[in-house]
Amino acid sequence: MIPAQVNRTATFAALALSLSCAPAGGSKQNGESATVTRAETAAVATRPAPTDSNITRADLARIQGSPSAPLWVIEVSDFQCPYCKQWHDQTYNAFIDQFVKTGKVRLAYVNFPLQSHAHAWPAAEAAMCAGAQGKFWPMHDALFTTQTKWEALPSPAPVFDSLAQASGVEMRRWRDCVASGKMKSLIAADQERAERAGANATPTFMIGDKILPGAQPIEDLRRIIDSALIKNKSTTP
Repeated sequence: MIPAQVNRTATFAALALSLSCAPAGGSKQNGESATVTRAETAAVATRPAPTDSNITRADLARIQGSPSAPLWVIEVSDFQCPYCKQWHDQTYNAFIDQFVKTGKVRLAYVNFPLQSHAHAWPAAEAAMCAGAQGKFWPMHDALFTTQTKWEALPSPAPVFDSLAQASGVEMRRWRDCVASGKMKSLIAADQERAERAGANATPTFMIGDKILPGAQPIEDLRRIIDSALIKNKSTTP
């Protein structure tokens, strides 16, 4: 499970906004600072222990990286957000190669489906149900890669069905999971806790004591991650 406390720091400081999707009726940050209590920073990754084994597996499946990695990176994202797709298409693979595969960070995906995106919720459910079979990341990649294909459809269900099949899930189990709506509570908990921790747009990245809204380029992420790793090392007994 995503840890109850992402880091030791008491507050998150919001940095300048790049490109991001904001909730309908909401506002985008413009370099505003944010101070959040320790309890609120922990809330993004805190939820009651699920009793359904499928939910437990899905919760774990959206984490990648070595358990011994010294730093967590929390990605708050929406599968229908065009800027989340931009980050996935332009930066995600380099991020995985440079930071996850090298053992520097663990990455956790936190759902934040915006009401302004009609298919964001079913996309999140499709991904989490794939996660229940250990296929979250293949489905994650497929959803972002094909976003422009399904975002304007009256119903994205046939596309999601084909993506799930291509991702290698057992289809009856996946369809039963989606039809049951059992992942809704996990997705809602993700969004609530991300909001309480200071996220109000997608994508948002939580790294060390920083909140970075927007489709962050790899250079900016490298600077923040390197700084957080140095700080972690200097404070580790």
